[in-house]
Amino acid sequence: MKYQSAVFVSATLACGLLFSSAGLAAKFNKQVDFGDKAPDFKDLEGVDGKTHSFANYKDAQVVVLTFICNHCPVAQAYEKRFISFVKQFKKKGVVFVAISCNKEQSDWLEKMKQRAQQRGFNFDYLQDPTQKVGRALGATVTPHLFVFDKDRRIAYMGAFDDSLNPSRIERHYVIDAVNALLRGQQPEIKESRQFGCRIEYERK
Repeated sequence: MKYQSAVFVSATLACGLLFSSAGLAAKFNKQVDFGDKAPDFKDLEGVDGKTHSFANYKDAQVVVLTFICNHCPVAQAYEKRFISFVKQFKKKGVVFVAISCNKEQSDWLEKMKQRAQQRGFNFDYLQDPTQKVGRALGATVTPHLFVFDKDRRIAYMGAFDDSLNPSRIERHYVIDAVNALLRGQQPEIKESRQFGCRIEYERK
């Protein structure tokens, strides 16, 4: 327990933990709302050496998109959970995609490739050097997750679950949202407060 608390405090100090607030009908996102269409990103380079577009995932039942980066302790803490999620849901037609739009040298593509290999990522890990996808979705932290239904409209956004400490999780937001969509229903909880390291956007 003390170790988990120390990790959380360290993440806060290292990254400037951000709990976003403000918005539309969505309380914690000031850029997009529920039911909005997914941004049609194109030609993002992945750690697999290929370029990826949102259209590549057109056959998926559900798409889960998260913003992460290499250096953030909070994003690092969720890597195993993301890998387990993919193992659980891939055969059900669910696609999980991670995007990094951070500008720090430790988050550049070559470092992303190293991280993906070391950690055994089983999902697409893409770089968005223009930061356009993050801006379009109002992503504010790493990790910040968005779940898109079969029509590629936002069905859920926010945190993956409700605790950095795996032993204290009470709500599995993303898993519950995905299961609801696979049953042909809408998620009971459509939004949660995202938490993690602040995404630093370049000034236009």
